[in-house]
Amino acid sequence: MASAADGDVGEALEEMRGLWPGVEDLSLNKLASSLGASEQALRLIISIFLGYPLALFYRHYLFYKDSYLIHLFHALTGLSIAYFNFGHQFYHSLLCVVLQFLILRLMGRTITAVLTTLCFQMAYLLAGYYYTATGDYDIKWTMPHCVLTLKLIGLSIDYYDGGKDRNSLTSEQQKYAIRGVPSLLEVAGFSYFYGAFLVGPQFSMNHYMKLVQGQLTDIPGKIPNSTIPALKRLSLGLVYLVGYTLLSPHITEDYLLTEDYDHRPFWFRCMYMLVWGKFVLYKYVTCWLVTEGVCILSGLGFNGFEENGKAKWDACANMKVWLFETTPRFNGTIASFNINTNAWVARYIFKRLKFLGSKELSHGLSLLFLALWHGLHSGYLMCFQMEFLIVIVEKQATNLIQESPTLSSLASITALQPIYYLVQQTIHWLFMGYSMTAFCLFTWDKWLKVYRSIYFLGHIFFLSLLFTLPYVHKAMVPRKEKLKKRE
Repeated sequence: MASAADGDVGEALEEMRGLWPGVEDLSLNKLASSLGASEQALRLIISIFLGYPLALFYRHYLFYKDSYLIHLFHALTGLSIAYFNFGHQFYHSLLCVVLQFLILRLMGRTITAVLTTLCFQMAYLLAGYYYTATGDYDIKWTMPHCVLTLKLIGLSIDYYDGGKDRNSLTSEQQKYAIRGVPSLLEVAGFSYFYGAFLVGPQFSMNHYMKLVQGQLTDIPGKIPNSTIPALKRLSLGLVYLVGYTLLSPHITEDYLLTEDYDHRPFWFRCMYMLVWGKFVLYKYVTCWLVTEGVCILSGLGFNGFEENGKAKWDACANMKVWLFETTPRFNGTIASFNINTNAWVARYIFKRLKFLGSKELSHGLSLLFLALWHGLHSGYLMCFQMEFLIVIVEKQATNLIQESPTLSSLASITALQPIYYLVQQTIHWLFMGYSMTAFCLFTWDKWLKVYRSIYFLGHIFFLSLLFTLPYVHKAMVPRKEKLKKRE
């Protein structure tokens, strides 16, 4: 979607053409076309990498300055990034930030304020999805707004907890509860922090205030010694960026919809989905690693010290790369991917639903929230429905293997471990790709076409296991009484 800023730049270039014939070749649109990317994607990448010079400026000129200057710097740089990417549509985020501040001030530390925030911020986001969504992945103002929505909802809940008796809160809630009253400038700085405004990660107001107060450093009284840790995450992000750039022309979700894919052998269709399912996540990994480096460089990534005294810089980590690349389990991938968002949902949705008395119901409702938070496309609902099903079945299978003497003995055979690992990884990434198909193709007509082409393999496989594993467990796991007699 063209912005007012794009139009103004286009007119200026048109007027300058006679004076400087080659100036139009310097436009972002031309550069993006030469790189094989969209202009919006290029703006996004530039904005993410822009966090590094901004973090360097903050470290050297603002780290121990007055709080209002730091909040102002974060608010203005974040708003500038929003304008650079989305033109006049930056007002959506600004409006929600100002209204959120008013909700906190006018409604105070009440459950009414929390419910109003949840309803308003989610309704605004969903309305944005409704009016801007297309059948493809578009970089619009709703992309950073979904990150902002979680920030503001979390802010309202932490502010509400701050009014409760400390003894009535869990240790986790005590950590995040906001005791003071945030000013508009503080809320704006928290919301627009340049290292996390576009793609995350999530962090609390209390953690942000520690940054502003100069507490997030491994060397008290000095700027954090975080340059090397930041460069390591940046370098790792660049490795994923290069890999994604090289492979993206050859492995695409569009191919899943082609006649050529349909006419390929069944094994090929499955293997392509497996490879694509792993590769498609690399674009997210790239963005999160690069932004994590920005957070580390600024100091926001500081997370205390290990037992040996070594500083930890993982407070803003959204990826556990080694676990992501090596785990053979679906739960392992979930634990390694989009960590801060998952932690946010666990803290503010899943744990707050404990009054329902059912972990499965709380888990299901949390995934429903996540699906709606991502967008209104049916593909999101299908993806998270599959995740819910897979997690339940994986838990059943794990319990069966651990509790069955026969299966646990087979699983402990060292010589067979490589074969087990290969089989697990194949199943893992095949059905991860199966779930991601709906996530990336968005609309039901597209993902349904692909699922038909592989005969709904994922649904059949996991639904069959869901209903048969309890009977297998009953048959293969002796009763406790029998086990006692054998002992």
